Amino acid sequence: MRGTDIPVVVIFGPTASGKTALAFRLFTGDSKARLVAQDAEIISADSMQVYRGMDIGTAKPTLVEQNLLPHHLIDIRSPKEQFSVGDFVRLADEACADIFHGGKIPVVMGGTGFYISHFLHGLPSTPESDPSVRASLIARAERDGVAALYRELATLDPERAAQLHENDAYRIIRALEIIQVSGKTVGSFALSGAFRAGYRFFPIYIERNRQELNDRIDARVVEMFDLGLEGEVDSLVRSGFSAADPGLQAIGYREFFDESVRSAGREALIARIQSDSRKYAKRQETYVRPLAGIARFPAGDHERIAVAIRGFLSR
Repeated sequence: MRGTDIPVVVIFGPTASGKTALAFRLFTGDSKARLVAQDAEIISADSMQVYRGMDIGTAKPTLVEQNLLPHHLIDIRSPKEQFSVGDFVRLADEACADIFHGGKIPVVMGGTGFYISHFLHGLPSTPESDPSVRASLIARAERDGVAALYRELATLDPERAAQLHENDAYRIIRALEIIQVSGKTVGSFALSGAFRAGYRFFPIYIERNRQELNDRIDARVVEMFDLGLEGEVDSLVRSGFSAADPGLQAIGYREFFDESVRSAGREALIARIQSDSRKYAKRQETYVRPLAGIARFPAGDHERIAVAIRGFLSR
């Protein structure tokens, strides 16, 4: 190990699996209560917690929780702004360096497997943007609708299409642009199998059985409505945000813009968000399954996870 390598704990798992509870059990409390002695700070690897004003639907840690355990990459973008995997890796690198040089342990934590995998392995060398191709695709999206481009992507690159929402114009256009420029799908630009240089990673994936996870997801959605999710969405709309904005394409927000669902009433809306969240959790698990070098633990096994982290940090 080189002396400049930064030790980073990476905790990821599907939505509602218990990542936040684990982090607080590991790294907060007095010396007797916490399971890991070293001070830590969290770098959020959640693609939607970056957006301001989207607190309830993204299960964002409260200000009280953030005071107990500092978090980075939260509330750094307007819902109108794109936030790419490249943005995430760059800002996570900066945060890791700041936390480490401040004498604490960087902990990258979240459920966006796309971000996690690229943080661990680096960004693939996809083709540079071609202005003429991009302009043509944008014109098609304006003329025919984003849904038409999504259907085309689902035919040409079903793997990438399955990772995207059908209204995610930015990423749909980029995927089609890559195909047109290179003749290859996004997935063909494979990540390196090795972890990035300059770090010493300890990636932890926490697991729950399917039924337990689904029950937790359903309960979380009900709790979000009890906390005022409907009012949060209304506030965002009054502030000028819409279904076309990147932030509001997140699960828990985009369903409010489906008139057929919203007109069916609150319970139908809850059921739809629960269903979309369960499907997303399944995709999260599928995405990380092939990744190598990952330590896997049952979500509730905090003591054993702590022992493994302490061993990692002592090396």
